[in-house]
Amino acid sequence: QVQLVESGGDLVQPGGSLRLSCAASGSIFTIYTMGWYRQTPGKQRELVASITSVGSTNYVDSVKGRFTISRDNAKNTVYLQMNSLKPEDTAVYYCYARIRSGRRLTDDYWGQGTQVTVSE
Repeated sequence: QVQLVESGGDLVQPGGSLRLSCAASGSIFTIYTMGWYRQTPGKQRELVASITSVGSTNYVDSVKGRFTISRDNAKNTVYLQMNSLKPEDTAVYYCYARIRSGRRLTDDYWGQGTQVTVSE
C-alpha cells in the first residue's frame, strides 16, 4: 500500500515564503515523476510544478521565478519552496507521484492536500 503524506501549508502574508513537503511510503519499486497541483473551489486542479526522476523540472508560468521544486530520492520526498507569495497563490496544494509498486504495478497517487492561504 503506497501513501503520500504532505505538510507545510499555512497562513502567510503577501511576499512571505512557505516550504511544502511530501513523503511517499509503502511498497515502492520506482518513483517516476512527482509534482504539485493546486485547486480552488470552482476551478479545475492545475499543475504547479513537476520534477522527473532525473531532475528535469516544469512550472506553470504564474509561478516561474518564485517557486522551486526539488526531490530527495533517498527519502522518497518532494518539496516545493514558495517565495514571494501572492494572494492568488491561495489554494489547496496536492502532492502527486507516479509510482511503480513492488508488485510491478504502476499507478498515480495523491496526497491529502494542504491549505496555503496568502492574506493581509
